[in-house]
Amino acid sequence: MPKRSRLGQLAGLVAAGLVVCAPVAQAVEIQAPAPVIAQAAAVHEVPRQAPPGPVLDPAETDKANSQETKNKIIAGVAAAILLGLVVLGRRARSKKKKS
Repeated sequence: MPKRSRLGQLAGLVAAGLVVCAPVAQAVEIQAPAPVIAQAAAVHEVPRQAPPGPVLDPAETDKANSQETKNKIIAGVAAAILLGLVVLGRRARSKKKKS
């Protein structure tokens, strides 16, 4: 691919900018301001109450906590086994290197 000159690169960037920004500029011109009457009517609306939050079941919470604890124990045991393998492997390599 031949190299483009700086002027060619700049012209390409300007053209791309015009293509991308032109629809946005037209959309801004088409929009009309919102009527003031609709804004004033919105002020008198009565605020609604927020819906109640989720109900937590203690049995499900205990079950989830026990499952999470079980997963953490399994991950800890796996990490300890992998660490042991790494230590044994390094020890074997260092013994092999010394002889």
